[in-house]
Amino acid sequence: MNNMSPLGLLAAAEAEEEVSGIQQFADTIDEAFGEATGFFVNLIFGTQVTIPLGNPFPEDSVLWDGSLVVLWAIVAAIGFTIYFKAVQFRGFKVALEVVRGKWSRKDDPGEVNHFQALTAAVSGTVGLGNIAGVAAAVSLGGPGATFWMILAGLFGMCTKFVECTLGVRYREIDPVTGEVHGGPFKYLPVAFRRLGRIPVAIITGVFAISVMLFGIIGGGMFQANSAFSGVQDAVATVVGNEDTFLHSEVGSLVFGIIFAGLVALVIIGGIKSIGRVTGALVPAMAIVYVVSCLIVIIANIGNIGPAFSAIIVGAFSPEGVAGGVIGVIIIGVQRAAFSNEAGIGSAPIAHSAVKTRRPVSEGFVAALEPFIDTVVICTMTALVIIFAWEPTWNEAVEAHSAAPIGLTFGAFDEFFSGFSVILAIAVFLFAFSTLITWSYYGIQAWRHLFGQSQTSDTIFRVIVLVFIVIGCLVSFGNIIDFADSALFLCIFINVIGLVVLAPVVKKEMEQYFADRKAGRLMDDPEYIEGPEDMVTVSKSQVQDTAGV
Repeated sequence: MNNMSPLGLLAAAEAEEEVSGIQQFADTIDEAFGEATGFFVNLIFGTQVTIPLGNPFPEDSVLWDGSLVVLWAIVAAIGFTIYFKAVQFRGFKVALEVVRGKWSRKDDPGEVNHFQALTAAVSGTVGLGNIAGVAAAVSLGGPGATFWMILAGLFGMCTKFVECTLGVRYREIDPVTGEVHGGPFKYLPVAFRRLGRIPVAIITGVFAISVMLFGIIGGGMFQANSAFSGVQDAVATVVGNEDTFLHSEVGSLVFGIIFAGLVALVIIGGIKSIGRVTGALVPAMAIVYVVSCLIVIIANIGNIGPAFSAIIVGAFSPEGVAGGVIGVIIIGVQRAAFSNEAGIGSAPIAHSAVKTRRPVSEGFVAALEPFIDTVVICTMTALVIIFAWEPTWNEAVEAHSAAPIGLTFGAFDEFFSGFSVILAIAVFLFAFSTLITWSYYGIQAWRHLFGQSQTSDTIFRVIVLVFIVIGCLVSFGNIIDFADSALFLCIFINVIGLVVLAPVVKKEMEQYFADRKAGRLMDDPEYIEGPEDMVTVSKSQVQDTAGV
């Protein structure tokens, strides 16, 4: 028998109606977003390439059978590594020297020092890609996806080296405010200048749209969705069940609004404020997460051999993965690119603000990002997950299919009961810092398309905040698929520009190594000419000259 008063029954009915209304709203948004995702994914990844191996391999053997844009990212990264003679490894010591300011001068042009530029960019890469992204990779491709993530990270170091060197070389510094404007929007017009103004405008416009989309979806919705899933898991662990306010649609909406409100307090600043905030947050959250991973790894040191064995074996002989080995490679490369953003063109925007007279110096620093992000931290995350779930792998993956980040949270709870609460705090900080960094990247693309004004900037920031809220209401699968598509569209366009301008970067690199050896790094470097200095001579001019 229900003893609730008539007013209580009415209130309950109204609450039920309100909840169902929010549920209906969330379902409608999720369905609409899913339809848009399907179209966009097919548009970007729909072009497939098959490369047969030929003799002496079996007739059906292929070197590649997958998306063109993913293949392009892989080939470019390997090609850069060969062309620059593995500079990401040869220049590792140099990168550490530059980060600690060994070759810096107080009057170097720019806004932030090398360390601040690195942390600002790392805040956009070291984040939920290392937690939710790795979990998504191993849930889709098994432990073997980790191997291909590591390999993609090592090659991606060289891609980062190239794009961030160009970001500094072609930056523009406002003579009045001192504000720096750099990144792909400055060097892509140089790379494609021979095509003419209209093609350049179209190419850079499409690139700006893709950066903006990834900033809103991958840098906003993905972070909010994963942060919310992490907090949900932590709350469920504390109370012992999933019947909590945060597990309702109203809870999703409230969390999204609060999270968006906190982000709004920060994104009103520019790169200087981001540098200060991330400079404080990134080391703290990186230490918390890395130390936590190390504790688990050390505690399970006896299982390190079998874990790496599972990674290697799974990389070349996957079971139950669509596409076999090629499928696992694609998964690993996609998740590595999502995590470290090598080639996307985002990092050069942050790195271009660095104080330096030598563009290539920041290229060395930027090469550290994929190493820190993918090779070290992603591998640690994968090991923790494998340690926890290897005996019951399929069951664990199925249980967390809706939100793969639960694999990581559950893995830590296997070793430290209730640790998911601490991890949830770290995840929240990762998501928060990534969001404020990507809001900066996104607004640069927005300004390229619509110009810079207070009203225009406010419109973009409101859009970001709205999609943060929506990110807490829609499914993880739709978000990551859309974000991947926007990310690889960026890579496809940006890397073409990097290939064209690679000779300029090589000259900068060779000059730097020569000056370092000769002890001239504190001197002003000699200017190196690039395509922007070449004068195009028409046929008529050649004929006129010949007739003189």
